[in-house]
Amino acid sequence: MSDSVTPGGVPGDAGEGTRAVRAGLPEPVKYEPTLPGPVFAAHYHLPGEPTGPYTYGRDENPTWTRLERAIGELEAPGRDDVETLAFASGMAAISALLFSQLRSGDTVVLPGDGYQALPLVRAQLEAYGIEVRTAPTGGDAQLDALDGARLLWIESPSNPGLDVCDIRRLADAAHARGALVAVDNTLATPLGQRPLALGADFSVASGTKQLTGHGDILLGYVTGRAGEAMTAVRRWRKIVGAIPGPMEAWLAHRSIATLQLRVDRQAASALAVAEALRSRPEVTGLRYPGLRDDPAHEVAARQMRRFGCVVSFTLPTRARAERFLEALRLVDDATSFGGVRSTAERRGRWGGDAVPEGFVRLSVGAEDPEDLVADVLRALGESAP
Repeated sequence: MSDSVTPGGVPGDAGEGTRAVRAGLPEPVKYEPTLPGPVFAAHYHLPGEPTGPYTYGRDENPTWTRLERAIGELEAPGRDDVETLAFASGMAAISALLFSQLRSGDTVVLPGDGYQALPLVRAQLEAYGIEVRTAPTGGDAQLDALDGARLLWIESPSNPGLDVCDIRRLADAAHARGALVAVDNTLATPLGQRPLALGADFSVASGTKQLTGHGDILLGYVTGRAGEAMTAVRRWRKIVGAIPGPMEAWLAHRSIATLQLRVDRQAASALAVAEALRSRPEVTGLRYPGLRDDPAHEVAARQMRRFGCVVSFTLPTRARAERFLEALRLVDDATSFGGVRSTAERRGRWGGDAVPEGFVRLSVGAEDPEDLVADVLRALGESAP
């Protein structure tokens, strides 16, 4: 073991499970809990000049500090030039980054097949006089839209189509043109890939999903190299008040301790489900980056350490997909993904995603894989015409 340790006492070369369990913890204090409880405070004792770390509840909170340190240790282990900012939701984090870095007259490149809310963001960006270009994730198609851009936004794997792009290649090309690079790391999590190590300037994610993994809180974060850009993100958070509650931050930190256990179990089970679906004639368009014959596998295997918990596929019709979802017993019909309880939905019910009517996004949970596979195959059989 290395003598190098993080502030919480984690060895610099510790394994990912050890890091997840110990990340962000304070130095031990006799008779104090390992993870101190949430701090509920709108203000703090503040005599004299406000030079301390905590002044007002919209600016900082000790519970956020511990969570942000924990996420930073997972996104960029061993680096002391990186900071993380927690937000009230994934969209709060996305908005803070975009609107803090872009000005009227700037150009941003977004994925054309990304998260469903991005078209809403696009409309607001354009209302502010920002040019928005889009290109698909697959095939590194965003390369052709980079000239003159201020910011490149990557979502890899993409949601819900699960395409993957070469993050390092895109980041190098963007930087050569003077653009910043942000990666939405929600589907991968920091244990699936580390965008900053692949050349990105920012890693952004919805902590609502697999990072916290229990479907009970909303959370987002931005991790980036400390400096002017992150100072601007912090200023935006303060101005709009997009802050997490202390209870949500504490629950998130507590949940991260099991992240490695969850992502390993869920990725293995997702692969088992995907392999089972390959033999079904009614299933088309099956995507999971962990499948060796998936179009994204070669690139994903180079930059990802785990392939995530989401499997997508298409059934012949909307009615067939709805019957399939209704027949499932161990999988809840619900939106979102990444939780310990498996969920699935017919994604086209929301509109906004360019997917067939029978397209299903399945988030594999922590149930026994053989039970999940049996449930999915049974539901497919029962939903047949």
